[in-house]
Amino acid sequence: MRNNRGLGLRLYVVTDASDDPVKPRPGTLRYGTSMIQGKVWITFARDMQIKLERPLLIGSYVTVDGRGVDVHIAGGAGFLLNQAHDVIIHGLQFHHIRAAAPGPVVGPGGKVTNMWGSDGDAIRLVSSSKIWIDHNTLYAGEDGLLDVTRGSNGITISNNWFHDHDKVMLLGHDDGFVEDRNMHVTVVFNRFGPNCNQRMPRIRHGYAHVANNLYDGWKHYAIGGSMNPRVKSEANFFIAPPNNNKAVTWRVSGGERWSWKSVNDIFVNGAFFGETDHKGLEPGYNLRQRFAVGKASSVRSLTKFAGALRCSLRSRC
Repeated sequence: MRNNRGLGLRLYVVTDASDDPVKPRPGTLRYGTSMIQGKVWITFARDMQIKLERPLLIGSYVTVDGRGVDVHIAGGAGFLLNQAHDVIIHGLQFHHIRAAAPGPVVGPGGKVTNMWGSDGDAIRLVSSSKIWIDHNTLYAGEDGLLDVTRGSNGITISNNWFHDHDKVMLLGHDDGFVEDRNMHVTVVFNRFGPNCNQRMPRIRHGYAHVANNLYDGWKHYAIGGSMNPRVKSEANFFIAPPNNNKAVTWRVSGGERWSWKSVNDIFVNGAFFGETDHKGLEPGYNLRQRFAVGKASSVRSLTKFAGALRCSLRSRC
């Protein structure tokens, strides 16, 4: 993202793993996301585990970069992007995220707001755009691992590893929130599983291009939806579980028109996609957004390094 670099960028290093949701200390992650103005690129001085007492509010033009160290967001609340844009979240491990009670939280610009309680999402996007979630590992949360809701658009979810979880990824707030019709999400080069149940992703209203992902089994389904979602599944590798549902897709019944198609996917162990409609489902990327979709036979190698990268401080991979 070009807007996250260049003139005015400030570099901030997290040195303190503690968290105060209202008066964060210099050196903490929350201080970097709330008290540093303008563009900020946040890195970490060492391996650490951060327990967030309440959700971490992230504003626009913020990069949280965990490369080179082993950083866990665990045992507490997760990240919340509310009306944010141009944000990168890279190289972190989110696990055992828990619900948080209502209470005051400091957000971007140092403004303290009384926040509603959180359900335990690892990363939640609300009315946000131009967001890149890349090379993170997410598992074992209380609610969803990654939710894209309330009119969020222009979201890329790439190179992540999701495992050991029930409701993995939700795209679209609820059946009644029609503004999500404009939602466009790219889900690419991710690894799902083992031990994932459903929502990889589940889509309401909007559009998802799901490409070059590895699905290592599921219990209920892999890709699901309701409220006329549009889905292009392209060159994914679906491995059906040995003793559970073989259907890749799950669709809420009720007379809806399903605009879904499977293109060049590979299906193993009896996996099957189901009924498809091939009309009007191209992603519509501009020249800067386009990327080469690999063959489904190459998905294992394409997703080999999905998740948070374990690199040295020297290499800064």
